[in-house]
Amino acid sequence: MYIIAIAWLYVVLLMSLTEASWVAGVATFFFYGVFPLSVLLYLIGTPQRRRNRQRREASEAPPPRSRPGLDPDQ
Repeated sequence: MYIIAIAWLYVVLLMSLTEASWVAGVATFFFYGVFPLSVLLYLIGTPQRRRNRQRREASEAPPPRSRPGLDPDQ
């Protein structure tokens, strides 16, 4: 997936270099490349972030307690 993102940024960079002014070039690079790509990569990465959060919460959870009456410390 990242190779496609890199290729798209390359295409947009070449598009921005052909603009008439540097302001138009920066705007083209930002509005055709950086902004849409960042939104797309954020949305595509959402399931992985959710799995990482669930895995982290499961590892931080306290171990289950034993039933009352079976615990010798009580």
